[in-house]
Amino acid sequence: MSSLDRGGAVNAHVLSPNGKGASLGENIQENGSTDYAQLLDQYGGVGDLIEGEVVKGKVLKVTSSEVIVDVGYKSEGMISIREFIGLDGVVNVRAGDEIDVLLEFAEDREGHVVLSREKAERIKVWDDIEKAFTEQSILTGVVIDRIKGGLCVDIGVKAFLPGSQIDVKPVKNLDNFRGQTVQCQVIKINKRRGNIVLSRKIVLEEQQSKRKSYILGVLQEGSIVFGIVKNITDYGVFVDLGGIDGLLHISDIAWGRVNQPARLFSLGSQIKVKVLKFDRERERVSLGYKQLLPDPWASAGERYGIGTRVQGRVVSLIDYGAFLEIEDGIEGLIHVSEMSWNKRIKSPSKLLSLGDAVEAVVLDINAEGRRMSLGLKQIAPDPWTTLADRYSVGTLVTGRVRNLTDFGAFIEVEDGIDGLVHISDLSWTRKVKHPSEMLKKGDQVHTVVLHIDAENHRLSLGIKQLQPDVWEQFFAKYQIGDLIRGVVVRFTSFGVFVELENGIEGLCHISQLEEGNDPTAKEQLVVGGSYDFKIIKLQPHEKKIGLSLKAVIELRAKQEINSYVAKASAQGASTSGEMTGLQPRHTNDPKKE
Repeated sequence: MSSLDRGGAVNAHVLSPNGKGASLGENIQENGSTDYAQLLDQYGGVGDLIEGEVVKGKVLKVTSSEVIVDVGYKSEGMISIREFIGLDGVVNVRAGDEIDVLLEFAEDREGHVVLSREKAERIKVWDDIEKAFTEQSILTGVVIDRIKGGLCVDIGVKAFLPGSQIDVKPVKNLDNFRGQTVQCQVIKINKRRGNIVLSRKIVLEEQQSKRKSYILGVLQEGSIVFGIVKNITDYGVFVDLGGIDGLLHISDIAWGRVNQPARLFSLGSQIKVKVLKFDRERERVSLGYKQLLPDPWASAGERYGIGTRVQGRVVSLIDYGAFLEIEDGIEGLIHVSEMSWNKRIKSPSKLLSLGDAVEAVVLDINAEGRRMSLGLKQIAPDPWTTLADRYSVGTLVTGRVRNLTDFGAFIEVEDGIDGLVHISDLSWTRKVKHPSEMLKKGDQVHTVVLHIDAENHRLSLGIKQLQPDVWEQFFAKYQIGDLIRGVVVRFTSFGVFVELENGIEGLCHISQLEEGNDPTAKEQLVVGGSYDFKIIKLQPHEKKIGLSLKAVIELRAKQEINSYVAKASAQGASTSGEMTGLQPRHTNDPKKE
């Protein structure tokens, strides 16, 4: 240390050329005429070197134990060789190098300058750190270890990087950062305590902000860009385009069907995508991956004409059919109605399974609408086209009652071929309200083929046709005016239904019950009673028979009168004389006559 006393005398110790310390005052006394400034210059400018400061020095020599450094003093300084050994165990200094050293003492007991490279570097590091803190500049360090609450980072000195400041998103495994080089900003410093707190998150956010600003400025729809897979979900992939994320929806990953995006992409991988939509204000980007490849539907109409046989794989089963993948990106629907000619397929899963290799026929294709209709049954001949050869009209066939409906019964005449017995073809005369009155499911029944519609796959059968048409026989046997006996089966508000022969029914309208349309006339009849009626109407085409009770009564009354008159006439000849007094008296009034 040097100082200037009040009397102006200089008290400083310097090293003489011979290595012995000498008082500057003594030298002034010996050479009183020597100028003070010249003496300072002669003894190495001692006024420029202050203990505790970092100065530049030149390495003069490197020995096995020490490094000799010239700092401009008349005497060199000695620094232990260990301060110059790196982590690899090699001395990292040689003669001629310029280095920063800390001037600890102007001289030791032996008159040497006491220097330290480690302390100089430590002071310089702290100066750089303080400067970085003030200017908010970025420092680079190496993660040494994981400690409680964060990481220990070497930035020249040990600093603390809290877990919350490591990344812009939570980090699950801090051990992965060991040995990594990181860029951070100093957010807190206490030199006295030696505490330094860092933030890597601030640096990343700033980098993202810069990248984001750049991307927002240059991004546009139709651009092809590279991005990093940031997140994978069931509905798509989020891609980091550099400060802004874009969504690659599952429907835009491939022209074909994609069920699990995770099977095609991995986190952190770089992919090339196309910008489909870009909302600059909302910062939303829709990306496409399949759009980098040609659309297979563009030429599908040329390659898959109607009637073409195709091979495919079942990729989806639904209630109304199955989707067949013909090639990557092209699928066709086999509707449940197109799966079998003669089997009623209620569920496609009973015939097909996922992954099945299937051959089908193209029934229709709409390339613009990206739709294709396929047929499975068309691979085999249609059995309905030859049905007329096996079952001509009038043929007797036996089948099983497969189903009953309100309008009839379905009879399975062979595997997958059903015929319908309409409710009107169950009986000639019986009024059947539901087929279950005569048939039950599973019954074996005999039927007659009535009509075949091969084009619409319809077969009409009849049961009543197994017997002669009793109506036809009835109309051939009876004529209007005939008397017929029948049994009253039911009353209605408009008349009485009467069962005639073979179960045929006729109607006696209320007006034909008795003379004068007496509403009480039908009360004289009883259900189950047998009475004579006169046929007054026959309608073969409508199978209607009109009856009259009144006509029978009138006929019988007339017959009784005629009989009485005839009998009276027979008796009149013998009693004519006696009846002379009974003749009516004539008058001049012709009306009374």
